[in-house]
Amino acid sequence: MITLTQGTILNNKQLCDVFQCSPQGGMRKSNRTNTLVLITNHLESVYKDVWKNDILHYTGMGQIGDQSLDFAQNKTLANIDNNGVQVHYFEVLAEYQYTYIGEMLKAGEPYCTQQLDAKNQWRQVYIFPLRLKQGGLPVEMVNHFEQDRLTALSRFSDKKLIAKIQRQNQETKQTSKITVKTPRYRRSMELVEYVKRQARGYCDLCEQFAPFVNQEQQPYLECHHVVWLSQNGPDTLDNLVALCPNCHRKMHIVQDKNDINKLTEIAFKRLFLFNENN
Repeated sequence: MITLTQGTILNNKQLCDVFQCSPQGGMRKSNRTNTLVLITNHLESVYKDVWKNDILHYTGMGQIGDQSLDFAQNKTLANIDNNGVQVHYFEVLAEYQYTYIGEMLKAGEPYCTQQLDAKNQWRQVYIFPLRLKQGGLPVEMVNHFEQDRLTALSRFSDKKLIAKIQRQNQETKQTSKITVKTPRYRRSMELVEYVKRQARGYCDLCEQFAPFVNQEQQPYLECHHVVWLSQNGPDTLDNLVALCPNCHRKMHIVQDKNDINKLTEIAFKRLFLFNENN
């Protein structure tokens, strides 16, 4: 018997056994357990699900064309405050691993917006605001999620990584934030991976090679937003650089104007080359 707690990792078969649901799809309704399982796959998905101030904005069902609020599980999710269905949320941050986030409650009425569909065409989608029943995620879990996702993205080809970044760039970018012990912003892990690859192991500020390698034997660098996210800086390529730990700490303590100008120039040049080559 599997006991679900925040952070529990299941494979697809285990998830289906627990909830008696379908093995496919991002919204899986089970009449046998009166549950709706929601899944955000950060590695392979056309949907753009984001956290904003402790609210998960979850994209409805339907990969091609305009979505309908009366269609299948969209209708179920829109009425969870009346139909008695329990909603359980998972995120896929590593291949074949479903990480349990928790039971979700309705946080507001569904609303319409525009997203790209599976054919890369603009369409109308419904977004469902949801909140965790037990409150915000522990900071340790957020850190673990980001590292798992970076590890998975490091195995992507350059072509696949660039395609994900291009898709992100086409859609309206809003920094995602969730409340932990202190507010923490959820960044684009695709951009983090791309910037580190472009740095090729060298710090953008001191221009020295990384001081050590990580467990995957890759040069250890940290990504830094030139204008901090907490200062409303954008999570975009023209605001992101790769720094050694020492220079990263320096930027958060000293904030030397010459250093800022140098890093800004590097970030803009990286964006220019990205657009020119892709």
